[in-house]
Amino acid sequence: MSKRDDLIAVYADDIKNKIGETPDMDFLTKVTIGCGPSIYNNDSSTVAGSDKTELATVKNNFLIKKLGLSDGPELDSAIAAVMEKYGKSNPKKYRAVVYYLLARHFKKEGVYKK
Repeated sequence: MSKRDDLIAVYADDIKNKIGETPDMDFLTKVTIGCGPSIYNNDSSTVAGSDKTELATVKNNFLIKKLGLSDGPELDSAIAAVMEKYGKSNPKKYRAVVYYLLARHFKKEGVYKK
C-alpha cells in the first residue's frame, strides 16, 4: 500500500471509531486526494479546532473557495458542529476527515465528482 492509502485507512478508522459513522471510502479517497500534499505534513495534515485562524482558513479555503458556499453564520456553525462531533478533546483532527464531514454536512459531494 502507498503512504496515501495508509493515511486513508487512518482517516477511515477515525470516522468509524471517533465519529461513529461508516465512511464512504470512495468519497473519502477523493477528499484526501483533494487535500494534496498537505496530508503528508504533520502540521498541515491536522486542523487545530481551537485556533481561530485555522478555522478561518478552513472556512475561506475549503467551504467558500472549494465548495462554493456563501459566507455566513451557518459556515461557522457547521465547523463548530464538526469539531464537536470529532471530539473537542481529540487533539488530532485530520484535515481530510474535517473536510469529508463538512462536504457531507453541506451535501457537496458532487464537487468531487469532476
